[in-house]
Amino acid sequence: MVTNQMNFRPVRRGRRSSTAPAPFSATLDRKPHRRSHVAHLTDRQLSEDVTDFSARDAELEQAPPELADLPGLRRLDLSGNRLSDLPQSLSALRRLTELRLDRNAFRHLPRPVGELAGLELLTLYKNELTTLPDWIENLRGLRHLNLGDNRLTRVPEGIGALSRLHTLDLGHNALTELPESIGRLAGLDRYLYASNNRFTSVPAALCDLTRLRYLNLTDNLLQSLPERFGDLAALQELRLYNNRLATLPDSIGRLSRLREAHLAGNRLTALPDTLAGLTELRELRLTDNHLLGLPEQIGRLERLRILDLRNNRVRELPAAVGELTALTHLDLRNNALTRLPDSLARLPRLEKLDLRWNLIDPLPAWIADLEQRGCVVLL
Repeated sequence: MVTNQMNFRPVRRGRRSSTAPAPFSATLDRKPHRRSHVAHLTDRQLSEDVTDFSARDAELEQAPPELADLPGLRRLDLSGNRLSDLPQSLSALRRLTELRLDRNAFRHLPRPVGELAGLELLTLYKNELTTLPDWIENLRGLRHLNLGDNRLTRVPEGIGALSRLHTLDLGHNALTELPESIGRLAGLDRYLYASNNRFTSVPAALCDLTRLRYLNLTDNLLQSLPERFGDLAALQELRLYNNRLATLPDSIGRLSRLREAHLAGNRLTALPDTLAGLTELRELRLTDNHLLGLPEQIGRLERLRILDLRNNRVRELPAAVGELTALTHLDLRNNALTRLPDSLARLPRLEKLDLRWNLIDPLPAWIADLEQRGCVVLL
């Protein structure tokens, strides 16, 4: 039942040629005093032309069954409604490539979706899903799958059959583990979001995602990373903040393309010497750990621009920090520093140095030189 009456608006896209009709985009608008249906399309003999249909934020409680009479439909957006299921008739939309069902009331993945073999994009962000059906493996053409902000407690092994996926969002659920089959997602190259779950570990098979460029595992309960973590050879951005990591595997130094490492809010007491292998690293964020110092090899990170060590237990910095010639921001707030290496005075691009809440006394004379060069020094 539709709680508010709708008005159908077809909008033609592109120019009509002499040989083929231009596609239509259709939208349902809320109009309190006017009534119309999707069947209006058939009356105008436009059904073959309609490739896009949107009933976004239309307060629907049921999807219009007449949508099945639009065989040319490629993109369907039913986001922001009150839907809890879809009519079986929608399985007739064989040309559909994009289906957006975000912000509805789905507790299970509707069965007709499993018959839409041509789907390339499926989004169900912010619903009430608790499980995924095994038949999700039938959607082997999927390139983008968003299941974020649901109530999922498990992901079936069948998800490994979706080898064409480029993006996968599992964030903000109640997952305690990832399936071993995650490593079979050979096409996953853009991102994997799995933040805000309940993982204490991730399978070693995750490290088979050798094309993955962005990995987000923040706000979990991770206590360790697989020893093979360095096999994620294409990784450019790693987000692991707010976990329970006490150590990092030595193999992390093999992430030679990594540009950003976000490791704040863990329990790290030391960093591996192999960190020197991260030669493309631009940002290293280590706020709110238990670090006592940095490895001597830190100076090899010649492209590093931001080093954030706020709220640790660092007592002394190695002289090699002065070799970070690309460094623009160095945050040492709230540590246990009693002295600074003179090599810091040689950092040519330093724009901001934060030394607040330490025990440095006396301050080195070169601090004034930094300030004269335009560096902001906070004491």
